[in-house]
Amino acid sequence: MAKANTAAPVEAAERDGCVLLGKSQKYEYLVLKLANRHGLVTGATGTGKTVTLQTLAEGLSNEGVSVFAADIKGDLSGIGCMGEGKDVFVKRSAELGVPYVAKQFPVVFWDVFGQQGHPIRTTISEMGPLLLARLLELNETQEGVLNILFNYADQHQLLLLDLKDLRALLAEFGSNKELQQEVQSTFGNISSASIGAIQRQLLVLENQGANKFFGEPALDINDFLRTAPDGRGIINILAADKLMSSPKLYATFLLWMLSELFQVLPEVGDPEKPKLVFFFDEAHLLFNDAPKSLLDAVQQVVRLIRSKGVGIYFVTQNPLDVPDNVLGQLGNRVQHALRAFTPRDQKAVQAAATTFRQNPAFNTSEVITQLGVGEALISMLEPGGVPEMVQRSFIKPPSGRVGPVSQQERAAFMASSGLGGKYDTTIDRESAYEVLQQRHAAPVEANSGGLGGLLGGLLGGGSPAPAGARGGRAPQTMTEKIITSASRAVASSVGRQIGSALVRGVLGSLFKR
Repeated sequence: MAKANTAAPVEAAERDGCVLLGKSQKYEYLVLKLANRHGLVTGATGTGKTVTLQTLAEGLSNEGVSVFAADIKGDLSGIGCMGEGKDVFVKRSAELGVPYVAKQFPVVFWDVFGQQGHPIRTTISEMGPLLLARLLELNETQEGVLNILFNYADQHQLLLLDLKDLRALLAEFGSNKELQQEVQSTFGNISSASIGAIQRQLLVLENQGANKFFGEPALDINDFLRTAPDGRGIINILAADKLMSSPKLYATFLLWMLSELFQVLPEVGDPEKPKLVFFFDEAHLLFNDAPKSLLDAVQQVVRLIRSKGVGIYFVTQNPLDVPDNVLGQLGNRVQHALRAFTPRDQKAVQAAATTFRQNPAFNTSEVITQLGVGEALISMLEPGGVPEMVQRSFIKPPSGRVGPVSQQERAAFMASSGLGGKYDTTIDRESAYEVLQQRHAAPVEANSGGLGGLLGGLLGGGSPAPAGARGGRAPQTMTEKIITSASRAVASSVGRQIGSALVRGVLGSLFKR
């Protein structure tokens, strides 16, 4: 990487294909071509992590890169409003040799609960059994039962879209002994205790408001990849203050998003700049109490998703929050101050210091405890993918407003996003709940022939044929035999097409065609 001369004119701070992050003895950059190699931003509360995140998001947006970030405290939402030119920012910019320019950035607000942004939804099927089991805090046996339910739903074309669909399927298995025996020969026993445990955990999930997360219209992940008319990348901000009261839901939701990105986006290799940079704030929630199967899946996604043009940046207080097999894949590092008050704090300081390429000019572990607000240790990847020597740096102040937006400003952003008509109204189409309700409804006129009978056979909701003298089915007429044969042929074809589309990915989502 070329060295910036601190005595050079202001223009020297700008570099093509780079995001200016701060300044040590030289200017510190995030190289866009290496931004999909992932990164880590760590530091104690109040040391400036959110400001660093905003500076990175603004720089990426200026370069036409879309951004997704969770707004835990509401402070990041102001990035869509004009900067206020606070004295401390103007002074710091002058010290860095970079003029302060107030700007506002293109933003879209999202909210799982649909209150402070456009609703984000997914379906039960897209979430998949692995992530749903983690969200429900199921044990290994209960997770196995959930996998059987998903398999059964796939084989019988029962759409699992929202929580009532899953509830209906659980009730069907819990009350239908013949169904339990049917699957037992293939998959093993399904106990009433396991069914009951899953139902109770679903109730807990509903009480946390998760029923608003499951349903349709489901999120089109491509809506996170848009650019503004002036070419800048859209900054997608998730209102996460309420979501954080359900940390399992928060972590599982972001994992699902990673899975969707991994499944939907095509391979692009190493592009000149990423399509999307994903900031995962409060990253420790992702890894706390996670089973090994999930950790292995996360590691695989982090390793492979960079070839889809996506960079993942974990934001957390302590570098020990991230498992070693994931930490080793995070090449771009920003370390704010840590406090060494307890033995665990001291261990964290040492762990953070040893992950850097050491600078002989100072003792890294000592400096980590001495950093001021807005100051950080920075080590970015240089061209060639080699980490630079760690530098003690001042972070460039953001150009947008630092702090929350008002409700009126937020409403104006939502009205102008162009996405309200797509997501703001819930759709409830026929799915497993309705199909199972029809099966248990009192039979109407039997043998409804013609097209109605054909569709009834395809949907699995047709009425049973009338019973004969001994309780068996009445003999079919020739016309009924032809219709039945056609129904089976079409159903078989539809089943093969649906089955080929339901290819579950490493985190359990569906491969969308």
